[in-house]
Amino acid sequence: MAMPQSTPQPTVAAASQPAPVPLVEMRNIEVRFGGVKAVQGVTIDLYAGEVVGLVGGNGAGKSTLMRALSGARPPDHGEIWVDGKLATIANPRDAKAYGIETIYQTLALADNLDAPANVFLGREITSRGQLDDDAMEDATRKVIGRLNPNFKNFSSPVMRLSGGQRQAVAIGRAIQFNARIVIMDEPTAALGPAETAQVRNLVRQLKDEGIGIFLISHDIHDVFDLSDRISVMYHGRIVDTVQKADVTPDEVLGMIILGKKPGEVTEDELAVLELRA
Repeated sequence: MAMPQSTPQPTVAAASQPAPVPLVEMRNIEVRFGGVKAVQGVTIDLYAGEVVGLVGGNGAGKSTLMRALSGARPPDHGEIWVDGKLATIANPRDAKAYGIETIYQTLALADNLDAPANVFLGREITSRGQLDDDAMEDATRKVIGRLNPNFKNFSSPVMRLSGGQRQAVAIGRAIQFNARIVIMDEPTAALGPAETAQVRNLVRQLKDEGIGIFLISHDIHDVFDLSDRISVMYHGRIVDTVQKADVTPDEVLGMIILGKKPGEVTEDELAVLELRA
């Protein structure tokens, strides 16, 4: 007797995970100064908990591109998207409203003020019409304690702090007001080895908290130590954006100097790069 045929069961497709949305995406950005295009058709993105190293020679357009994101110099063309939505960033206040904070190479700290006064500079806490110093110090202790538990100098003018401690104050000021996207401009410039190590630890702490970081740096060691991806600019354009694990420092140096992707560099050009190394 023929056995009854079993009814085929429908195949259930595995639920695909939705693609992550970038914290910020800059699309086809162009910035002009008179007849000069300082930034030309640049597209770049950044995800939560990621560091994107932005490198290039002097005048490559790195700082100008980030000034467009920070609202300091709005782009002449292109779009900025935050959390998958088109953003309008016409000035630094707009950028801050989107959780975008910039930590400049100079840190922009008031040297004669202490850490709490710097963290809340321009955004002071008041109570009954007076500054609430206790509330600002308490909040500063909490935010800097997340970054550097060994920080103790809350009452000293920041001019007396080490370079690494000053960076902690500048970063604390950024994240106190819910920064989700941080632009860091040469964070270890002019620091000694110990202070550089402190700043690198601060960057790693921000990553662990899910903050996305654009890291502008001339220090290739910083870039390879801290970045997940590396974007190289040359004469206002992006040469390429690569996974750090997929390239060597020499290949990144080739992109910086020659404006060419690793596979496009000739043997003669490679020999010149080796002489420069």
